[in-house]
Amino acid sequence: MIKSTIRFMAIRNVAFAITVIISLIGIGSLFAKGLNFGLDFTGGTLIELSYEKPANLELIKQELGQAGYPDAVVQSFGASTDVLVRLAGEDPQLGNKVADALRKVDAESKFELKRVEFVGPQVGEELRDQGGLAMLLALGGILLYLAFRFQWKFGVGAVASLVHDVVVTLGILAFFQIPFDLTVLAAVLAMIGYSLNDTIIIFDRIRENFRVLRRADLIENIDVSCTQTLLRTIATSMSTALALFALLVFGGDSLHGFALSLLVGVVVGTYSSIYISAPVLIWLKLTSEDLIPPANTAEVDDRP
Repeated sequence: MIKSTIRFMAIRNVAFAITVIISLIGIGSLFAKGLNFGLDFTGGTLIELSYEKPANLELIKQELGQAGYPDAVVQSFGASTDVLVRLAGEDPQLGNKVADALRKVDAESKFELKRVEFVGPQVGEELRDQGGLAMLLALGGILLYLAFRFQWKFGVGAVASLVHDVVVTLGILAFFQIPFDLTVLAAVLAMIGYSLNDTIIIFDRIRENFRVLRRADLIENIDVSCTQTLLRTIATSMSTALALFALLVFGGDSLHGFALSLLVGVVVGTYSSIYISAPVLIWLKLTSEDLIPPANTAEVDDRP
């Protein structure tokens, strides 16, 4: 083994035990508390307001809280003067009530109530089902892609890693009751792609090292491959985390769930690309022979 190699797989059993505990906590949170679905999935009322001057979203949210609507979701909509307010409930007069409440809290604010729409729970249920189907199709497509590009054992390892990432991330969202809306769903799907990219980088290096390290066993190959890709993994994860942290701090409420979910996903995905996907290859007993394409057994045409 190369002297500078980090023995990642020496603690794989400890890492597996930690993984099982965290995954069970995540699954328990999903069953006990469930996801805190936002208005995109549960239905509610959309209220569009048009201000004369650029709107201060944080101030509007505070004013709505003082007016008795602490759960209102306030977002910029198109121009800086257009604001979209999302509230639970289907009261036809809810738009007028919100407008009157805002004017009472801040008499100087000048805005116009442009439209009020109700999103029914049936539409939200369809979005929820389609979002779940999108995740399942993504996982299935990844399994097929890796099975064709590498070998089916790599596909199993990658899917196991991605399932772990999704379960842990959703479990954290359920445990802390972070609102789950379409932006958070987009973050989960983006996390799947990010984690897969890390995993493929390591898998590609493992495949290359089967040719270079001919006398090394699989565990040594994985340790060397993870060490060789470590600097790239750290650089990518840190740069992504810094960008997401900036979104988390300065992005406002509309991007808070997206940034937090993807930040959790980056941490979990970096861990799983080493301690979930790679140990699966050990358990499935991957060998260099598995990467040799099958010989062409077609009969040769005998010519005189």
